[in-house]
Amino acid sequence: MRSTTLLALLALVLLYLVSGALVFQALEQPHEQQAQRELGEVREKFLRAHPCVSDQDLGLFIKEVADALGGGANPDTNSTSNSNHSAWDLGSAFFFSGTIITTIGYGNAALRTDAGRLFCIFYALVGIPLFGILLAGVGDRLGSSLRRGIGHIEAIFLKWHVPPGLVRILSAVLFLLIGCLLFVLTPTFVFCYVEGWSKLEAIYFVVVTLTTVGFGDYVAGASPNQNSAAYQPLVWFWILLGLAYFASVLTTIGNWLRVVSRRTRAEMGGLTAQAASWTGTVTARVTQRVGPTAPPQPEKERPPLPPPPCPAQPASRPLSPAALEKTQPPSPPSSPTPPTPPTPPTASALDYPSENLAFIDESSDTQSERGCALPRAPRGRRRPLNAPRKPARPRGLGRPRDKGVPV
Repeated sequence: MRSTTLLALLALVLLYLVSGALVFQALEQPHEQQAQRELGEVREKFLRAHPCVSDQDLGLFIKEVADALGGGANPDTNSTSNSNHSAWDLGSAFFFSGTIITTIGYGNAALRTDAGRLFCIFYALVGIPLFGILLAGVGDRLGSSLRRGIGHIEAIFLKWHVPPGLVRILSAVLFLLIGCLLFVLTPTFVFCYVEGWSKLEAIYFVVVTLTTVGFGDYVAGASPNQNSAAYQPLVWFWILLGLAYFASVLTTIGNWLRVVSRRTRAEMGGLTAQAASWTGTVTARVTQRVGPTAPPQPEKERPPLPPPPCPAQPASRPLSPAALEKTQPPSPPSSPTPPTPPTPPTASALDYPSENLAFIDESSDTQSERGCALPRAPRGRRRPLNAPRKPARPRGLGRPRDKGVPV
């Protein structure tokens, strides 16, 4: 993620937090002040009704009651019908352990002993990853089951010749509606009946629980009137399925966003390729009409290849110019050079038959001893006018074997 995008996202989150803080302050602060005024009025009324109780003793008593309530004590347990109720029975302890590994943490029940707090640290470190693996597996199975059921509905729509795009939208809406019906609306009515909450309080508890916020002001099964030991474990299994459903919804949304991003990148890549092709075509057409601005650079001339070895020619048989041209290797292609102005005809080696034959005879004998053919003499090469000419050798005479011995 780019730095600018990250800073923009951070600014958006901070703005969202500030707006939420202002709204909550405007809604809850007046209620808090009203509750504080009512507590002061009740305290003054109690002191007037009981003049033997001092203000300091009443303050200490209220503090002790608050600490006891924070530790899980309930003033309703003093009655004979609810004297056996405990916040740490097996069902309540199971529900508390479930709130630890699900990271909900209602806070209505808290640990008061050092041993319990130390055990909670290691218990959470092991249980949270374990529950995450279980949640992923359950979410996968639950999402697959729901998608399989919705697939049959999609097949029915396709038989009715409904457009595929509309079928995808309807399937997504059905996926959300079925999940909300099973894990949001149905538990809401169940909690309204069992806990005696209003519909707003019940749906508030459902949403706060399934989003793992867990304030703890409303907790299912925390009332002393609830005597069923299996109630809170059943609530925990509902939490497991509800969190798995929300996890599958988030996974589906992530996959959809990934597909949309991939398609967007592919379309942008296609547009970029088309733009590059169009730009290249236009540039080529403009270049053909106007012409190149600078002449093309000639290629570097390759060095000539060495001539291949060939069998030695007999000394007594000179080569003719045609045979000499056949024995020469083909000259390597060279880059085109600009034409030079014509020069007046001058004398060359090929202009004099006697000199040419003598030159070929001597060169052939020399190259025969080396075992290689003589390179072709360049055409148009001038012989200096004042250079001494070599006398021509009579035809049919071989090369003398020794300088001191006459032939």
